Amino acid sequence: MLKDNKVDILEGPQSSAPMATTVINIQTETSVPDHIVWSLFNTIFMNWCCLGFVAFAYSVKSRDRKMVGDLIGAQTYASTAKCLNIWALVLGIILTIGFIVLLVIAYMTAYNIILRVMQNSRGHH
Repeated sequence: MLKDNKVDILEGPQSSAPMATTVINIQTETSVPDHIVWSLFNTIFMNWCCLGFVAFAYSVKSRDRKMVGDLIGAQTYASTAKCLNIWALVLGIILTIGFIVLLVIAYMTAYNIILRVMQNSRGHH
């Protein structure tokens, strides 16, 4: 059985009433920064105490709020993300420098111990 496929050609409206139009106002990009790039950097490189990851989560929430038009909510989440990013960066820099200093001190101590052991072993022979 074959079905007869018909294509109806659409014409203008049949009534004499004026055609209604819909106007959609698209707002330009709002200036609420979500700090998502900074949060991503802190998540990858400065994630001490998971502060970078938490900042990234707040940045995503801020971006979501901005997309639905809730600028106050977006600004609140962005402010929290900024604060967490600052703490993650400062803590990350301090702990990284502290770790490097401790590593250098440990290597220097081990080197001095090895030198003393070698000098003592030469002196006994």
